[in-house]
Amino acid sequence: MKTNRRIIREKVLQILYAYEINEEGLTFLTDGILSDIQNSSDIEFAKELVNKVAANKKLFDGEIQKRVSNWEIDRIALIDKILLMMGMAEISFFPDIPPKVSINEAIEIAKEYSTSNSGKFINGILDAYLSDLKKEGKLKKVGRGLIDESQSKRTSDE
Repeated sequence: MKTNRRIIREKVLQILYAYEINEEGLTFLTDGILSDIQNSSDIEFAKELVNKVAANKKLFDGEIQKRVSNWEIDRIALIDKILLMMGMAEISFFPDIPPKVSINEAIEIAKEYSTSNSGKFINGILDAYLSDLKKEGKLKKVGRGLIDESQSKRTSDE
């Protein structure tokens, strides 16, 4: 069974995908796609994630580009690109979500909605992004967001 957050992330993917394709009003799309969600904290999370991705699109494009050597960003599947941006936004701007959770969610959603290689691709890019943020001392996590940091470090080094 899917968690609430997974369902919300899938809806955020739908919103951002529709926005990328149609370039209609982001608020209109967001309100329409989230109309069946009752929980106000889920709606708040979705809207914040949508807004962080939209507001930082150029930054995230650059971060993706840095990590895809010899691969034009236009050739990356749109769903994968959006999931990468969602993962980067969660890692960067949601201090209470453990990075491992953000990365795993992006991978799982990619497995369901994108190509067979998308999961590995997304994992590689988000892992490199997380690693660089840690090295630069820019990773800001608190509370639950700190959980599993030492363990994820060990497993990624193995």
